[in-house]
Amino acid sequence: MALLIHLLACAFGTGSWMAINGLWVEVPLLVTVLPEQWYLPSYITIIIQMANVGPLFVTLMHRFRSGLLKEVAVIYVIVSVGVIACLLLAFLWNYTSLIAGRPHSIAFLILTFFLALVDCTSSVTFLPFMMQLQPQYTTTFFIGEGLSGLIPALIALGQGSGISSCANVSRKVNITTGNETMESTIFQLETHYLPPNFSILLFFLLMTAMMLTCLLAFFFLTRLPKVWDLSQQQLFPSSIVLNSFDYNLDEGTDSQLSTGCSCPKDPKEPGDILPQKVSYSLTKLTFIYLLVTWVSALTNGVLPSVQSYSCLPYGHTTYHLSATLSNMANPLACIVAMFLPSRSLALMGILTMAGTCFGAYNMVIAVMSPCPVLQHSQWGDAIIVLSWVLFTGTLSYVKVMAGVILRSRSHSALVWYGGLEQLGSLLGALVMFPLVNVYSLFKSADYCSLQCPA
Repeated sequence: MALLIHLLACAFGTGSWMAINGLWVEVPLLVTVLPEQWYLPSYITIIIQMANVGPLFVTLMHRFRSGLLKEVAVIYVIVSVGVIACLLLAFLWNYTSLIAGRPHSIAFLILTFFLALVDCTSSVTFLPFMMQLQPQYTTTFFIGEGLSGLIPALIALGQGSGISSCANVSRKVNITTGNETMESTIFQLETHYLPPNFSILLFFLLMTAMMLTCLLAFFFLTRLPKVWDLSQQQLFPSSIVLNSFDYNLDEGTDSQLSTGCSCPKDPKEPGDILPQKVSYSLTKLTFIYLLVTWVSALTNGVLPSVQSYSCLPYGHTTYHLSATLSNMANPLACIVAMFLPSRSLALMGILTMAGTCFGAYNMVIAVMSPCPVLQHSQWGDAIIVLSWVLFTGTLSYVKVMAGVILRSRSHSALVWYGGLEQLGSLLGALVMFPLVNVYSLFKSADYCSLQCPA
């Protein structure tokens, strides 16, 4: 029975950020098909921030109409919405509509909003539900949350999404000289996209299956014997209502209402890491909060908006690898934080500076698009992929350890953590969206036909 509970808790956790993580790793293929092209990541980033109306609504309902929302019912609703949205996305992702005379992927963007709504709202519902089980099952749930980023990345690697090659194509053109018009043949390089190992339709159907697995796992978890409740009451009595903030504060979790780390901010094992309460001066607390705001702005708003511009000039294969491997770096950083925790503010500051340097390199390459340094060199490809992986990994570790430190401080400290994390994410997205989509400060071009100075 214990093994079954662990499997169900893990499967339930994978549904927390599965859909949005799946979207991000599929973007290298989507930008080659959808009319938004290189603008697509910035659209997804701002839509995810808009989807935070979900957890905001849940929080306000709990604050002003406590007892009206049933926790189990809310989870059933949001996971069901996730299943339906993934299924519709599989068939409607490439449908376009004309707006102001230009085609846009309205169906894709609307369904992306619903998927983001599901994942953001899961941050304030899934973990409070799991807190009713014994602690070892909460740890397994956290492992599932990590897998919600790892599984889509592995599927995308197997799919080989967005990989392309350059082909020499002949074209006939008419050349006019004086009164004579002659037909001539010219040769030019064009990008030919290699077909993925399986289609986008199948990818989203796999995401649908994963969300359905999450729904079924939750169904069976709600029907477990009552012995798991630590207060010796029934595990799921009919009187249980949504009290996300109570659970979040009591158990020391902060809201994960963004595209950030979908792993525990307070890992429970081994040994409930760093559980002792430590006093920090106002200056040190201010420093930690500034780190949280800065790191969240970079990882959740600023850099995701320009990933296509920093990677696509090196080719779609490079973009594919950077998107998938950096997405895998997130859960791996969470695992490292679980087994190698550190309260050192100096180390957090150093890692933040290192991550910022990696992010600055990625941003500089995006600004130089479509002709960055080392463009046609394997060193350039390797450096940009490594830079994205290290950017995500170092700053994810900082966010995890900041959450652990603030948990030992007080409950209200975690509320401020969640608020500043969201503030940083929102500011980053709001700053970058007009720069990318309105003022067009970042330039795109076809990789193969591009003529860059040597």
